[in-house]
Amino acid sequence: MVSLLGKTIMELQEVALSVGLPRFAGKQLAEWLYKRRAKSFDEMTNISLKGREALKTLYTIGRHDPVAHAESVDGTKKYLFEVGDKQYIETVFLPEEDRATLCVSTQAGCKMGCKFCMTGTLGFHGHLPAGEILNQIFSIPESEQLTNLVYMGEGEPMDNIDEVLRSLETMCADWGCGWSPHRITVSSVGYTKGLRRFLEESECHLAISLHNPFAVERKEIMPIEHSNPLEQVIQLLRQYDWGHQRRLSFEYICFGGQNDTVRHGKELVRVLRGLNCRINLIRFHAGVDQAFKPSDEKQMVWLRDYLTEKGITTTIRRSRGEDILAACGMLVNSLSAHPCEDKQK
Repeated sequence: MVSLLGKTIMELQEVALSVGLPRFAGKQLAEWLYKRRAKSFDEMTNISLKGREALKTLYTIGRHDPVAHAESVDGTKKYLFEVGDKQYIETVFLPEEDRATLCVSTQAGCKMGCKFCMTGTLGFHGHLPAGEILNQIFSIPESEQLTNLVYMGEGEPMDNIDEVLRSLETMCADWGCGWSPHRITVSSVGYTKGLRRFLEESECHLAISLHNPFAVERKEIMPIEHSNPLEQVIQLLRQYDWGHQRRLSFEYICFGGQNDTVRHGKELVRVLRGLNCRINLIRFHAGVDQAFKPSDEKQMVWLRDYLTEKGITTTIRRSRGEDILAACGMLVNSLSAHPCEDKQK
C-alpha cells in the first residue's frame, strides 16, 4: 500500500486518475490531507463513495500516532514514532508563551558522527520519506498549536534533501498547509551537496552547526570538516542574500576551554566578517563522551557580549528538556525501550 502523505498536488492528481476519479479530485485529496488533516478516506465526503473505496484498495493516508511520550519539568515534550520495522525517531515539542515550536527528525539516526552528539551513537538507519517527516508535524496532540518548525532532530537534513524539500513544499504551498517559509528553520552541519539545492529551492531559514572556527580543531569533533570544510561552506553562503526575510544563523555549542576562548572569539569574527548572520550559543549537554565539558555561564556571557560588540548578533539559547534527553544533541530514542509507556516528570 502506498502512502499519500507527502505527495505533491501533481502526484495526487495522478493518484485520482489511477482509481478512475477526475483529475480535479487530486486537489480535493490535497485539501483533505494537508488542510483538514484527514486520518481516513471515509472523512473525504466530497469524493464519491466508489472513489473512496477504490482509494482504499491501493493507498493509505500515511498517518500514525506516536507510540510513547515524555514530559519535562519545563514543559518540553518528546514523542517517539515508529518509522519502520522496529526503527524509531524522536520529535520534540517546545511550548513558550508566544510560540510553539516542533523539532522534527529527517533521518532515523545519523551518519555525520559528530563526537559531542549522542544521536550519532545510534548509527544510521535510513532516510525518512516526506510523509514520515510530515507525520511528526500532523500527529502530535499539539499539532494545531504550532507556530514554528525546526528541522533539527535526528539526522542531517541536507543528506536527505529530496524528501526534506518535498516536505517543505507541502508545508508552504497554497495547495498544502500554506505556511510562510519564514516560520521554518532547517539545520545542517554543512553538507554542501544538499545545501546548494536547499538554498536554490527553498526560502526557509538556515542554521549551520559551526562549533569551532578552526579547521583543524573542527575536524577533531566534526568529521564533515574533512569533506566539506567550513571555509567552502562560508563561501557558498556568501553567494546569497541574507536579510530581514531569510535568516542565517550559526549554532555554536560551547565546550569549556575548547572553543570558548578569546582566540576562538577572534577567529569567529574573522570567518564571519561581512556575513549578515547571527550566532546562537548553546550549552553543552553531557553525554557519552566525557572528553567534553560545558562552558561555565560567565564564559558564555563573555563570548556573547564579545561577538555582539564586534557586530555579530549573538544570543545564548535556553536549554530545554534535558531531564528527558530532549535537549540539543541528546536524541537517542530513549523511549524506544518501553514504547507503550508514557513518562511524566
